[in-house]
Amino acid sequence: MAKILDGRVIAAEIQREVAADVAALRELGIQPGLTVILAGDDPASPLYVRNKMRMCETLGIRSETITPPPDVTTEELLAIVERLNADDNVDGILIQLPMFKQIDSKRVLMAVDPAKDVDGIHPVNAGNLATQRPGLVSCTPAGIIEILKRSGVTIAGARAVVVGRSDIVGKPVALLLLHEHATVTLCHSRTRDLAAITRQADILVAALGKPESITGDYIKPGAVVIDVGTSRVPDASAPKGMRWAGDVHFPSASAVAGAITPVPGGVGPLTIIMLMVNTVKASRLRRAAARNK
Repeated sequence: MAKILDGRVIAAEIQREVAADVAALRELGIQPGLTVILAGDDPASPLYVRNKMRMCETLGIRSETITPPPDVTTEELLAIVERLNADDNVDGILIQLPMFKQIDSKRVLMAVDPAKDVDGIHPVNAGNLATQRPGLVSCTPAGIIEILKRSGVTIAGARAVVVGRSDIVGKPVALLLLHEHATVTLCHSRTRDLAAITRQADILVAALGKPESITGDYIKPGAVVIDVGTSRVPDASAPKGMRWAGDVHFPSASAVAGAITPVPGGVGPLTIIMLMVNTVKASRLRRAAARNK
């Protein structure tokens, strides 16, 4: 049976470190600040935002949620982003997705100052990551690296396979693994004989968005499996007829893998705490850049 990599324990460890960083900044008269723009009607989004705001409050990070009306226009949102870009009390700006259908979400996301892009998805930050320059890294990929390192997994020299090529998870985690000296293969929906490739992985990251599609047959014995997926699937035995599932079929995978992240409780807890890490990092980087001008 595989070792369970408990994301909650690792997130709690990082939370203590962030709390110390925030306290040190506040002694200097600096309070990091995060603003979330919630302009969408996805029923899950308010819960996600509340969890982020709660963590800010716990850590002593100034937080604000802006909730424009349902008929808000792209131009109105761009004006809000412009105001936040200019506000020195705001270190991080997070655009909660998905947005209302009438919004040009790409325009809004690209309008965020890269120095305040705590989601790490602006092309400037993507370029910084690709070229190993200082910048803000997408929260989930950064959390995956923390899980591996803090669990004692050797990345350097390992064969890593990432399944999924999204701009938010797949591509950045592939780059982060490469920077840690892994040999990386990035797979996707057009990859031929996927299982033959994933079975070569010492570290397998599943981020394809298809619940329980990676079974034990896809996994090299003893491999470390990181499951990024989060889907609700029907389950008559569950209290509400639904349960959370990852992209990995946990029962068969855990019988083969050496270590595995569960869903829930694996990668998920790292995503929120890495958002806090990015907010503090943005606060430090912005002030350092201002001093060097």
